[in-house]
Amino acid sequence: MTLSHRIGMLATAAALAATCAPASAAPLTIVETGFPAANCLFQASCTIVVSDSTGKVDLGFDSGSGFFQSRIWNAAAGTPAAGKTGYLYRLDLRGAAGFTECVVGVTMNFGPVAKLPYKSGSMDDVFVGTSGGLGTIKLQSADQEGGVITFTFAKPVCPKSGAVAGETTFFFGLASTKPPHATAGTLFTAGSPGFYAIDLRTPNF
Repeated sequence: MTLSHRIGMLATAAALAATCAPASAAPLTIVETGFPAANCLFQASCTIVVSDSTGKVDLGFDSGSGFFQSRIWNAAAGTPAAGKTGYLYRLDLRGAAGFTECVVGVTMNFGPVAKLPYKSGSMDDVFVGTSGGLGTIKLQSADQEGGVITFTFAKPVCPKSGAVAGETTFFFGLASTKPPHATAGTLFTAGSPGFYAIDLRTPNF
């Protein structure tokens, strides 16, 4: 795969991302924060106990695979997030090699979002942890129609290709008043078929 071909694929993916969210979807507010600041909303000690699960991502790579991570944590009484559950997500293609497709975003049936003060002075829907954790790629947008949220990445997330390393998103998160359950979401790419089911966890609403 030549660099020019890769750049062309990324341009196509970016164009696709602009059209994936339904016209009637409502945009969710996104703010950038870091860790442990986000933890402090859920635990006064700013230290949290997490429950992790991953769904395997295989887009026909030459070797290896990627994963989509769901990270769940609970809030303590007396914290800003009391009565809510935190849901964090991250796409990681660093363990996959051989250019096939880049992932543009993910869609999941999340249900009602509980706003929290991820940044001082405002109540927002979604946060991206851009410091104190893994990742290099942010969110471009989050759009909700009914219970379904479409998260579009700021740039396509690609596997390792030649000398170019594979990529991972930052953790991005939101909160719900409902407990988690195992279900499936959809990764979308610029290629064909373009949509891939992925195991993840969302609120059981």
